[in-house]
Amino acid sequence: MEFQSVILEYRLQKGPEQFVPIYHYPGIDLEQILARRECEFFVKEGVTYKQLSSAIENDLFVIYVEVYEEGLIEKEEDSKQGIKLEVRELNARKNHPLITSKYMTNHLDVLSVIGSVYTYDYGKEWERDSAEIDEDRKVYVLYVTPTGYTM
Repeated sequence: MEFQSVILEYRLQKGPEQFVPIYHYPGIDLEQILARRECEFFVKEGVTYKQLSSAIENDLFVIYVEVYEEGLIEKEEDSKQGIKLEVRELNARKNHPLITSKYMTNHLDVLSVIGSVYTYDYGKEWERDSAEIDEDRKVYVLYVTPTGYTM
């Protein structure tokens, strides 16, 4: 199957088996769609959505979501260095402390990191919990927990 003009659509669950389109992205790169599908969470306009599932309908990729939480719209970060990926410790009490930030050249590079079960930073092994695409801040976020293994 070859995709010519690719479209991504987010659909919000309104009831049992009832979904309505909320965001539409025509002409999006397949690599970006794949990276977005790997993200359990999607943040836009201060609303965090949780991914329920995904599908493909001919050349239309669909990500089904539900509202997870609502908050303030966070300011976009000024980045001209590429696609930003933050690796954060999954710890709500400490406001998910930043472990490291990386700049990627393309969405396949992002996918290679957020799609891995384990990552290694600062001599420690971290296990993947979840990932999100935060459109408000223009950043991907990978949430991890320490395994206790050190290198």
